[in-house]
Amino acid sequence: MSHAAIGPIAVHLPSRVETNAELKAQFPEWDMDSIGEKTGIHARHIAAPDECSSDLAVAAAEKLFAEYGIAPESVDYLLFCTQTPDYSLPTTACLLQQRLGLRTSIGALDFNLGCSGFVYGLSLADGLIRAGMAERVLLITAETYTKLIHPTDRSLRTIFGDAGAATLIQAHSSPSLSAFRFGTDGSGADTLLATRGGFRDSDQMIKPRHRKRWPSELYMDGPSLINFSVGKIPDLVAGVCELSGRSMSEFDWFLMHQATFKMLDQMRLLLEIPVEKLPIRLEHFGNTVSCTIPILIEELRRTGELQPHHYNMLVGFGVGWSWAGCLWQDVLGPFTST
Repeated sequence: MSHAAIGPIAVHLPSRVETNAELKAQFPEWDMDSIGEKTGIHARHIAAPDECSSDLAVAAAEKLFAEYGIAPESVDYLLFCTQTPDYSLPTTACLLQQRLGLRTSIGALDFNLGCSGFVYGLSLADGLIRAGMAERVLLITAETYTKLIHPTDRSLRTIFGDAGAATLIQAHSSPSLSAFRFGTDGSGADTLLATRGGFRDSDQMIKPRHRKRWPSELYMDGPSLINFSVGKIPDLVAGVCELSGRSMSEFDWFLMHQATFKMLDQMRLLLEIPVEKLPIRLEHFGNTVSCTIPILIEELRRTGELQPHHYNMLVGFGVGWSWAGCLWQDVLGPFTST
């Protein structure tokens, strides 16, 4: 049986960079020093008005193909994770197939997940490869949350950034991904939601959990999300350890969704994870939702910190509520771009 393995990753960030210094100049009343200290975020990349998730996805995939000599026709299946699709229909993955020049005989689908989306995508790719339906799966994540954020929204504008990441998942003889665990609790749907883009009438729409302070089309109840995360993720981590037959001390890296510094630091302290094993790398990107974990992996590979012999736990959690984790060994790395 073939097993799914994470191949090379390419990241694309919009050219416009918005810094905390710019926000401080625009809104002198915002305490950006304190905000930066709590979030760990000092800059974000912002998609242009005419730049959508598919544009970020195409740029990331084309970079992946060019830098690693990957032929588009070698892709058997396309998985596209986004919560900000170009259209409610057609499926954005269909647009990506045409724009990237992929075969018309491939499967292609969107799935609407955010912070847990990359791990869910890995599980889908793993299933396709184990079942013999694909040998190469192109997993793309792309988000443009900033299009839902009002310029005056201090709570969201200081956190979220836009990005696209393309990951090649390919068949390998050795196990690489295992011990998948998932969780879903729709009672938390009212803690992070967009108020446009669907068909639910406004009088029937899920209402924000608390008073909506900002005029953004995106609403987030940060404290409730933190409480959810610290309540659910310890059990998820314990479950991955149990399924993998490994203790927490045997893991070299805990690669978690990069939400904010405050949330990850609380998680680290709660789980008693050494600071050097839980990297926090969102200073220049912000929270890019489904893209945070592939961005983190790409950076750790590029700096040489992540090695093939390492045992890594991947953990995604957030909007939905939805959470997922797994064990990963980088059996295909390191990679050299052409």
